[in-house]
Amino acid sequence: MTTTAVRSPAGAAPTPVPPRRRWRDSASRHWYAWAMVAPVVVVLAVLVFYPLVQGVYLSLTNANEMNSARTIGVNEIEATYEFVGLRNYIDVLSGVEGAFYSRFVWTLVWTVACVVLHYSLGLGLAMLLNRALRGRSVYRMLLILPWAVPPFVAAFAWRLMFNTEGGVLNSVLNALGFASVDWLGDPTAAKVAVILVNVWLGVPFMMVALLGGLQTVPKDLYEAAEVDGATPWQRFRAVTLPGLRPVSGTVILLGTIWTFNQFAVIAMLTGGGPGGATNILVTEAYDRAFQGIRDYAGAATYGALIASMLVVFAFFYRRWLDRQSSEVLS
Repeated sequence: MTTTAVRSPAGAAPTPVPPRRRWRDSASRHWYAWAMVAPVVVVLAVLVFYPLVQGVYLSLTNANEMNSARTIGVNEIEATYEFVGLRNYIDVLSGVEGAFYSRFVWTLVWTVACVVLHYSLGLGLAMLLNRALRGRSVYRMLLILPWAVPPFVAAFAWRLMFNTEGGVLNSVLNALGFASVDWLGDPTAAKVAVILVNVWLGVPFMMVALLGGLQTVPKDLYEAAEVDGATPWQRFRAVTLPGLRPVSGTVILLGTIWTFNQFAVIAMLTGGGPGGATNILVTEAYDRAFQGIRDYAGAATYGALIASMLVVFAFFYRRWLDRQSSEVLS
């Protein structure tokens, strides 16, 4: 237990202050700050920490729909599930459970494809809108519209466009002399479809964030590079990308986490189909928790693994960014 020394008269040993008194003094001096933080802490505890702890606990049991506490009519049936330790994790990671690694590989492909397209298209549009264009504010408003559309509305609208019979996309293909595509019934086409919709939804955020970053890059650097005879590509590589590094690091991290956990697009566009081909880890966890015989322990295991992977990725990604920044400064 640590204590803090209080100043004493010259020559006298400092008097230690007990931790309880330090906490009491801090609360009395900064009561307003504690009062402002308290509601946030309560909300996080109720909505985040408690479900997280409960989920981790369920992942260490064999809880399912049949052995969990439930009410049937006037009868109260008590829970009979048991603590099984790490058995669920061993079954999933050893391949006994069967679907984890195929879902994991598709989740990685889905995440990388979406984030790369989000960033590249968002950066291109941001650079375009950073120029002095006539009607630039109108273009910005139109390009931000997809971001304002709720995901479930976008998913249902795109389902109509992906319709095999009479859908807009197949009508365009037929007009160009191509055969219709079963967008939501063929596994490969369905994967392309969900990536397309998620990119349409996510590009506006990247565009707005990167546009803000571009406007902080000093114009003098571009002018100096142009005077030195740098080509547009050299100015982009030597001025634009380094100037966007702080913003890029943040938006790529956020985009990766959001896309890895993107539930709405896949659940409402394909429902994970056909045959589970578009199920990522999050939608697979949902299916285990709410479809068929509900496997609460299996769903919680998936959730714990997803959270662990994202925490590890965020940790190493931030360390890599810090290392890159230190190398640039040195």
